Amino acid sequence: MSLSACDAQAGKRAVVLLSGGIDSATAAAVARDEAYELHALTFRYGQRHVREVESAKRLAGAFGTKQHLLLDLDLRQIGGSALTDRIPVPKGRGVEQIGAGIPVTYVPARNTIFLSYALAWAEVLGSEDIFLGVNALDYSGYPDCRPEYIGAFERMANLATKAGVEGRLSLSIHTPLIHLTKAQIIRRGAALGVDFSLTWSCYDPTPSGEPCHACDSCVLREKGFAEAGIPDPAFS
Repeated sequence: MSLSACDAQAGKRAVVLLSGGIDSATAAAVARDEAYELHALTFRYGQRHVREVESAKRLAGAFGTKQHLLLDLDLRQIGGSALTDRIPVPKGRGVEQIGAGIPVTYVPARNTIFLSYALAWAEVLGSEDIFLGVNALDYSGYPDCRPEYIGAFERMANLATKAGVEGRLSLSIHTPLIHLTKAQIIRRGAALGVDFSLTWSCYDPTPSGEPCHACDSCVLREKGFAEAGIPDPAFS
């Protein structure tokens, strides 16, 4: 980025949804590269394990975030997902199977819930920018990872806030990875200095805390690193 571009962004704040995975880490790196002050937001939402939250904490430190807000939600009370309910996590599926239909690891309305909190915090911070690491190519069929969903939420956000109605802020949801493959995301993250050893992807770790290497997220991670030609420092 040129010096003038950096100067233009100087002092601008971004809320970054940081889950602890490859995609959110790379999205955070993009925001940092664009000279935003990072305000990271992570959720403990009743997911099967908190390993990804620990990764988010380490990533927030590595990125030098101005703030890292950890919010507690208990989506287990709603259920309906293998990540929050007593539903087995699918294992051993091929890439074609992963991309066909919406799997049981979909958490009902999760991105809508997370983005709503990010929107509220952005308004309080006086930020016009939310960064989200969603991806519409190498993903598990989640409907809230599609460009049309992000566009619809952004339009709604600018109608739903006091700052938007008063014309003080015009919110943008940045999805810099949405049209990239997992391999392309990994290459971009590597170019931006992301320490992938700090990230976590597995939906269902072993009792000893190791990745299962069989859930959809592990399969997509391993495929991405293989295609990128980069060793995976965390899941090897």
